[in-house]
Amino acid sequence: MSLMLPERLQFLLPSRYRTYRHPIVPVVRLSGPIGAVMPMRPGLSMASVAPVLERAFSFPGAKAVALVINSPGGSAAQSHLIFRRIRAYAEEKKLPVFAFVEDAAASGGYMIACAADEIFADHTSIVGSIGVVSAGFGFDKLIERFGIERRVHTVGENKSMLDPFRPEDPEDVARLKGLQQRIYEVFTGLVRARRGAKLDEEKSDLFTGAFWVGAEAMERGLIDGLGDIRSVMRLRFGENVQFRMIEPARTPFLARLLGRRVPGQAGSLVDPGEMLGTLEERAAWARLGL
Repeated sequence: MSLMLPERLQFLLPSRYRTYRHPIVPVVRLSGPIGAVMPMRPGLSMASVAPVLERAFSFPGAKAVALVINSPGGSAAQSHLIFRRIRAYAEEKKLPVFAFVEDAAASGGYMIACAADEIFADHTSIVGSIGVVSAGFGFDKLIERFGIERRVHTVGENKSMLDPFRPEDPEDVARLKGLQQRIYEVFTGLVRARRGAKLDEEKSDLFTGAFWVGAEAMERGLIDGLGDIRSVMRLRFGENVQFRMIEPARTPFLARLLGRRVPGQAGSLVDPGEMLGTLEERAAWARLGL
């Protein structure tokens, strides 16, 4: 029965009846900053990525799964959760995973790329930034200038740690650096475990938070080669390899329309949270010169 339908319509049949004449590679696009996802600022989180990954690794007749990554990084926890889910599916389904970097796979973006068995990038891709960063602002001098009194009441001596409206406390900074060090150790340990002997650990800048373009990243063993998804997959699986883009499910238009809440005054077209998120996203890309 499956021979009567064109290959592009095979998905209409129950999986046991499907036959594919050509190798199939499901493709998952992972784009944007990693962490909180807002209605007007799409990004990557475990909640948004998990259903897409499940569909990709369950695709009938798949020979491999390809990840197209374009991310400046973000939340360490979300990056690690996505990494672990990819590895769990790869081991469960016994499928090789290939990662292809577009503009960047930096920081958490590179952590996710390490879930792949092989990583490829363009000559001009930005790769690396293996480190941990925490950034903020200090407004204590500003509120002092305008005579504003800051009132904070807590139970727990560290509850207001790193309050931006108070002078920076050296003990708070020391505690933060301790947390960063533990996350950094998880990150570097993950990279070493996944990349193994491919890494050139004689390069003293490997784990300094620096980043490089494609050829430099390959010299350090952070990626396996230079190339795009089409050329690499055709070399691996033949000229007739077929790609299947696995897209996230779209929320129905009416649900998006009715569910969209506008904070602040009624009728306001400006969401301060969205504006701040957009600025943070822009800063993440700008850090890479993009």
